[in-house]
Amino acid sequence: MMDEWRGWQEAAEAALYGDEGFYRRPEGPAGHFRTSVHASPLFAAAVARLLVRTAAGLGTADVDLVDMGAGRGELVTGVLAALPAAGGADLAVRAYAVELAARPDGLDPRVEWCAEPPPGVRGLLFANEWLDNVPLPVAETDDEGVERYVEVRTRDGAERLGAPVTGADAEWLRRWWPSAGPGSRAEIGRPRDEAWADAVASLSAGLAVAVDYTHARGQRPPYGTLTGFRAGREVRPVPDGSCDLTAHVALDACAAAGGRDADLRTQREALAALGITGGRPPLTLASTDPAAYVRTLSTAGEAAELTARGGLGDFGWLSHVVSPAAQPSPSAQSSPTTQPSPSAPSSPSGD
Repeated sequence: MMDEWRGWQEAAEAALYGDEGFYRRPEGPAGHFRTSVHASPLFAAAVARLLVRTAAGLGTADVDLVDMGAGRGELVTGVLAALPAAGGADLAVRAYAVELAARPDGLDPRVEWCAEPPPGVRGLLFANEWLDNVPLPVAETDDEGVERYVEVRTRDGAERLGAPVTGADAEWLRRWWPSAGPGSRAEIGRPRDEAWADAVASLSAGLAVAVDYTHARGQRPPYGTLTGFRAGREVRPVPDGSCDLTAHVALDACAAAGGRDADLRTQREALAALGITGGRPPLTLASTDPAAYVRTLSTAGEAAELTARGGLGDFGWLSHVVSPAAQPSPSAQSSPTTQPSPSAPSSPSGD
């Protein structure tokens, strides 16, 4: 098996989620890379405020929270802890962590651990850096201008060109990532579109949000973004289970697949609407209340990291408002439109 040549989607699926896969390891994702969730509790606090606003939009105090790609439950745990300060002390929250790995010891008993999002959710489905780990095919344009699947060898990550890209994958490339010429590469995001459409469709009402590093049509990187991470360092992507395998997400394509009522903005913009700006406290506070100034300055530093240009602040936030009357169709192919901010979802009475 280690010498077998396979397409990147199949190879990454086994390497990440197989019985001995990278995401089955006991240390979890936090042992290898740092997301917004790990950067600061301010992130979970912002999601808690978003949950409160979602419940208000639904007109209910009985609300669901679904953490997609939950890792070891860090985000859902942080949101539950932050709810009282976020104005959600009176909410009755059913919390779900969606993850293929086993439930970690000591997780808050209020959290239900599941392999798939529960159907019929009314509330907030939040996917932080989930889609970038949904395996996908990789294509490269050969010297004759033909787009071909890239095959990879498990034991060392060596690559070769395989069969021409045809069918739905070819259609996806034409629409979302046209070839930049011989030698250029593309990551075919169709599996991610389908995964996101299914996640959105699991909601009966509320808000679905995907947060990830992203790029847009017309600005796709000509040689792709597939890479590996291990122990906090970027490494060569080898599908042997020894490292994370990740690629940036075409969130504009996911937006179209998820149906209408889509809003796509940067994390910097989304967090600002949720009260996270990274502004420094006034210097006058240092003389009137030095301890408060130090605490506020520390918080401002964490907020600055979450909203930094060229860093976490450039992540995309894709949101879909789902009404009870009409859920987004997984087959929808309309273009994303500007709709209510993920920080203040409108009442689901109108899709």
